[in-house]
Amino acid sequence: MSTQGTGNLTGGAAGARGSHVIVLGNEKGGSGKSTTTVHIALALASAGLRVAVADLDHRQRSTARYLENRSRWAERHGLNLLQIPVEVLEDGQTDALDAIIASDVDVVVIDTPGRDSDIGRAAIARADTLVTPINDSFIDFDLLGQVDPDNFRVTKPSFYAELVWKARQQRARADGGTVDWVVLRNRLSSLEARNRKRVGSALDELAKRIGFRVAPGLSERVIYRELFPRGLTLMDIAYLKDASMSHVAARAELRDLIAALQLPLADRAPADRAPSEAAA
Repeated sequence: MSTQGTGNLTGGAAGARGSHVIVLGNEKGGSGKSTTTVHIALALASAGLRVAVADLDHRQRSTARYLENRSRWAERHGLNLLQIPVEVLEDGQTDALDAIIASDVDVVVIDTPGRDSDIGRAAIARADTLVTPINDSFIDFDLLGQVDPDNFRVTKPSFYAELVWKARQQRARADGGTVDWVVLRNRLSSLEARNRKRVGSALDELAKRIGFRVAPGLSERVIYRELFPRGLTLMDIAYLKDASMSHVAARAELRDLIAALQLPLADRAPADRAPSEAAA
């Protein structure tokens, strides 16, 4: 498996395995998980890190198709676009997943299926950073916790929070490692302010109870849907003939997202390029 880039973005120490494992996990579709996966991977690779990607949804293959589209579009137009290898795995291929994690790269970015799966749970148990993008609504919040319909206070964690809790225990037993869980609030601009405030309050309350951090994600923008067929990301703004202020604002969101992850990779990137700066 070929790789791109070099080895730690901002934060503490990397995992004992050498590579830092970032897992994108959410069992609800339509949250922007694959788009976020590809943007994180290419932002880190653009900073000079060696990055490998694993797509564990062998049926939809959204992340794999995104990167395949990128390779084809670059070849068609004679462009020297940065490429990242991607492996598609399924249940029963945990050994192959471990091999990718143990490979000579700085970061492994893993996109898990939008459903419960053995390999998805195995990936979470191997994560150093777990990223859960959710749309900023109580429909998506229900994945993490339930709320009282009268006052919107959290009543109890939901099934995905329990799954992550078990995976964290498994990781601690396996090698004493910890899983830094970050919930990204995606697509904030499409909902009215009172709903956003209620969801935000519920997330803050639940974060204290089950142990995750809340960070801003990516807003709903047409640009993300337009980029997919070409395999482009906001890192490739130079190749967009119709670039606008919306693209610039979206790049700023991506930069803030990378910084919010607080990845322990600053010492691995070239001295003149921190990963959060690659999205600038």
